[in-house]
Formats: sequence, structure tokens, C-alpha cells
Amino acid sequence: MRAIPADLDPDVVAEIDRRLAAVSRDHDVEIPWAIESGSRAWGFPSPDSDYDCRFIFVRPREQYLTLWPERDVIETPLDAVFDVNGWDLAKSVKLIAKGNATAIEWLRSPIVYTGDPAFRDGLLDLADRIVERGAVGRHYLHVARQQRAGKPTLKRFFYVLRPAAALRWLEVHPAQAVPPMDLPTLIEEGDLDDDVRTAVHDLIAQKAQTRELGAGTPPATLDRFVTAQLDRAEVYEDAAPERDGALVRSLADEYFLSLVRPT
Repeated sequence: MRAIPADLDPDVVAEIDRRLAAVSRDHDVEIPWAIESGSRAWGFPSPDSDYDCRFIFVRPREQYLTLWPERDVIETPLDAVFDVNGWDLAKSVKLIAKGNATAIEWLRSPIVYTGDPAFRDGLLDLADRIVERGAVGRHYLHVARQQRAGKPTLKRFFYVLRPAAALRWLEVHPAQAVPPMDLPTLIEEGDLDDDVRTAVHDLIAQKAQTRELGAGTPPATLDRFVTAQLDRAEVYEDAAPERDGALVRSLADEYFLSLVRPT
């Protein structure tokens, strides 16, 4: 599976492909899922946005049976254009079991460099069965609070707006715990007033034309939306687990063992 938008720099994409191939070869791992994260996948890139490739890798079975396991993260050189790194399958499954929204988001990225749909669908199915809505809600609430506490800029406001939109999505989809990754989809599926939707699309269009959005005041409509959404999301702070912890660990173990490739 591959889903590369036409506006991505083909030379950059080729270098990402090269790095992924080198990781697989040099570390003796399979990469069943490699996607774009960051502002490009979130739906609000700037002309100078870097490329944030993230991948999940699987080691040979014997490397999971040693007393001295390899690192569960593989990184490639970081520079102004490329940020390419990935997590081991075991790390990814454990984080999903804990309700880590970042690990879950990788499975919903609209930009895929290489991927096995069956692998993605299996992990998404696992997430649907074991993820706690309360944990996901707390994640987005804390991210939004942290970003809002920093120096106000319009660029930073996007990093408040997206988790707020994810919280809205959770609110209007009470039976689900895995929100979409990108802001436009969150807005489209968030049952929002037309003025909020229009203000979001206008701000995205502005960011797409500006190399660096500086200090400024966000649209009042969106500031009110964020404030109201974070206030309502306070309920996640004390949300009790809905699933049995032992069952969650058992299902995560079962999934992991089914995917560890044989020697």
C-alpha cells in the first residue's frame, strides 16, 4: 500500500524510501507500516514544513527471546528536512494498550510511504477492542493544555486546535475511541457549526501560504471553540477504566505473538 499526495517533493520521498530500505537492511527488520506524521499528515502544512516519517518495525523472532534485547527505537539522522524514526512492534502494541494516542494516530495517517493494509487493519481492530476512551481523551486534553500554555502564536494554535477537534470527535462518536489523524477530517466528522468549519478552513489556507505564522490572535470563533471543548473534556481526567486490565494485556499479547515473524 502506498498513498503519496502529488504535492510532496518527489526527491524527499525518494530519500525517505532510501532510508526505510537502509533501516530494513542494516537492522534486519521488516517495516510493515511507514507513514507521514506532523503537520503534513495533520492537514495543515506550511511551505517550509519538514517531513516526519514514522514507522513500525518487526525484528526476527529470536531477537525477542534474548535477555539483552535491541533498542525498541530506530532513528535516522535528523536535519532540517528529514525526521525519520520508528518504534518496535512490541513498543507500539504496549503503547496502544495504554491508550497512547500518538501510536494510534500512526494507523490513521492519510500519507503512507509503504504499508501492509492487513497489518494496519489488525492493529486498528486491536485498538478498537482494548483502547480506553478516557486515556485517549486525557492525552488530547493534556497536549492541548501544554501547547496553550506556551508563547501564543498562530502556528502553535494549530497544535491546540487539532487535539481540541479530536476531543470534539470523541464527544460526537461516543462508541469509538480511535479518532482520525488529520484536522480536516476531524472537522468534517465533528458535527461543528458552519462558522467554526469555515474559520478552520480559512486558517489552514493561510498557513499553507505562509512560511512561518508568527505571533497573532486566533479567530475568536476558534478560540471560543477550543475553550469550550477543553472545559467539557475535563471529564476525562477522572474517567474510570471501562475494560479489564488483565484482558487488555492478554489481547495485546495474543496479537503480538501472532505477528512476530518466525526464524
